Amino acid sequence: MKYHNPASFEDASAIAAQAGGTTRFLAGGTDVLVQLRADIVTPNDLIDLKNIDGVKDILCDKEGWTVGVAVSGAEMSEHPSLQSEWPGVVEAMDLIGSTQIQGRATLVGNLCNASPAADSVPAMIAAGASVTLTGASGSRTVAVEDIPTSPGRTSIAQDEIVSQVNIPRQVPNGGDAYLRFIPRTEMDIAVVGCAVNLQVDGDTITQARVSLGAVAPTALLVDAAAQAIIGSKLDDAALDKLAAAASAACNPIDDKRGTIKFRTHVAGVLARRAAKIAYDRARAAK
Repeated sequence: MKYHNPASFEDASAIAAQAGGTTRFLAGGTDVLVQLRADIVTPNDLIDLKNIDGVKDILCDKEGWTVGVAVSGAEMSEHPSLQSEWPGVVEAMDLIGSTQIQGRATLVGNLCNASPAADSVPAMIAAGASVTLTGASGSRTVAVEDIPTSPGRTSIAQDEIVSQVNIPRQVPNGGDAYLRFIPRTEMDIAVVGCAVNLQVDGDTITQARVSLGAVAPTALLVDAAAQAIIGSKLDDAALDKLAAAASAACNPIDDKRGTIKFRTHVAGVLARRAAKIAYDRARAAK
């Protein structure tokens, strides 16, 4: 195994483009180091991104937030402005692992691991987040929902590296929330996850995005669920339509952690609950 310590994303991209065999990137390391120690994978090239300028920065301007690829969940939780504007995104990241894991785990690692059950991914999708990819031909921006393509696989080219996460500014009178169901009280993998982000005008919902995790090969952006509540005051009828649309979007598997029937039902339940939290937060932001 060759270890690389590039000084820029362009250098890292050049190394990745020329690498043969299996390549892994090191930012937080909570996935790749476990895989190494368990002999699940031994990369031919391990590219360490932690010494590149800006990878530990959380920045905000009028256009939005940029989160560096090595920013940990703990650092996000301790950032009061980010937590205030995007509580659902921060809460989703805060659900990943133990306190020790929180000190290392990153949004980018959670995304690029491409687990359908990743907690931060539905929250980022609901927020309208994107990532910047740096490659041999330059940089491009890709919506988070377009990165995972199947369990363990992404749309990122061999020479491309995620160089930052982009989260837009929360809209006025906006609020988001993320909830998951797990069999245990902590440190478990989501059986179902749901994120809702919405905006209100008075008490009426004017915009919404709904995302589900762990109910399909990749996290889903469920437009039908969003349309079910837009124009409503989140009354019981709207919540019933939301739950039905969320359940209808599911394409889960049967496994020891949950049946297809159970996951489909819980998706609707969580959608209702997450929407209520996001709605209350949006109204409180007025």
